[in-house]
Amino acid sequence: MSRAMMRLARRVVGKNASVPVRGASTQSRASIETFMKNFEQHKTSPTMEHPATSSTFASTPVTEDVKGTPEKMKLNFYLPHDAPFDKTEVDMVLVPATTGDFGVLPGHVPTVSQLRPGVVSVHVSDKDVQRYFVSGGFCFVHADSTTDICAVEAVPVEQLDPEAVKKGLAEHQAKFANAKDDVEKAHAQIGIDCCNAMVSAIEGK
Repeated sequence: MSRAMMRLARRVVGKNASVPVRGASTQSRASIETFMKNFEQHKTSPTMEHPATSSTFASTPVTEDVKGTPEKMKLNFYLPHDAPFDKTEVDMVLVPATTGDFGVLPGHVPTVSQLRPGVVSVHVSDKDVQRYFVSGGFCFVHADSTTDICAVEAVPVEQLDPEAVKKGLAEHQAKFANAKDDVEKAHAQIGIDCCNAMVSAIEGK
C-alpha cells in the first residue's frame, strides 16, 4: 500500500479502530467499511483490488462479549487416573511454569505454559486453598475464563513424606556423582530437581 493510502487509512479509520485476528467487532467492521468506501473513491486504477484485512482470513466471525468478566473461573485439573477438579468454579490458581510462577484469575489472557516440578495452588475460596505437588505437565488458559491443567501425576502437599523425599534426594545426588555418561547425569539431575521442589513444597516455600 502506498504512503498516500496509508495516510488515508489513518485519517479514515482513526486511532481507536482495531481488527482482531479472528474477526472484527461492530466498531471495527464499521471502520473497515468506511475505509473501503474512501478507498474506492481514491484508488488510482479501476482494476485495483481492495486491500485485505485480518478479518478477511477469519473462518468464523467473532461476536462481541457483552457479559464482562465472570466472578469465578472454571478449573479442569486432569491426571491420567483422576480428575481432582472437573469444571469446578474457583477464585484463582497459582501455577509453577517453566518460565516462572504465575496466577490465573477470571479474564486472564489466553496462555499455554509448560509446568515444572512445583506446587499448583487452587484457591477455591478465601478459606479453601488446596495445594498439589506436580512433577510436570501443561497449563492451558482459555479466553472464556476456563483453565485446563494436565499433569502426569499430582499429590496433595500434605501427603508428601519428608523423610522419603530426603532419602530420594540423597539417592539421586549419589547417582549424579557416579554417573558414567551425560544420559545418566541428566536422569539423576531430573530426580534432584524434582526432590528439591518437593522439599520446598514441604517447607512451604
